[in-house]
Amino acid sequence: MIRILLKYAIMFVSLVLIQVLIFNQVQFNGFFNPYVYILFVILLPLSTPRYAILILGFFLGLVIDIFTNSLGIHAAATVFIAYARSLVIRLISNREDDRSDYPGLKQNSLVWFVRYVSIMVVLHHVFLFYIEVFTLANFFNTFYRAILSSIFSIIVIVLSQFLVFRD
Repeated sequence: MIRILLKYAIMFVSLVLIQVLIFNQVQFNGFFNPYVYILFVILLPLSTPRYAILILGFFLGLVIDIFTNSLGIHAAATVFIAYARSLVIRLISNREDDRSDYPGLKQNSLVWFVRYVSIMVVLHHVFLFYIEVFTLANFFNTFYRAILSSIFSIIVIVLSQFLVFRD
């Protein structure tokens, strides 16, 4: 139990540092803004109670908001995907038997993992970008930014499963 808690604590700190120090500096014309810190919420065990996922998601988003001075938009978007997580998992999984408790790539098929990550990332990014602009005046421009950032984030998250998160 201590080993699992330590693993997720290290993952939390690592993803926050990687997001703040590396990926927040990567912006191509304002269209590619990769947000990979949500990998923490995505990789939490499926047996984690929903209230714990919501609290951890809020805390994760709040830490990112503190570092980026973004007034709670990351906290809101992260809580949104933390809430939608169980629905997304039920949506893409056929039976209870098909699911591993750990939603990583090694424990599940590549197709399942890419589908799961894609839905979660697109939900997060669309919510985040529309909350950020808080208007529908440039609806398609914001949607374009959200989709391009989602594609880039999905690629980085899937590659991280091959390179870093192997267990």
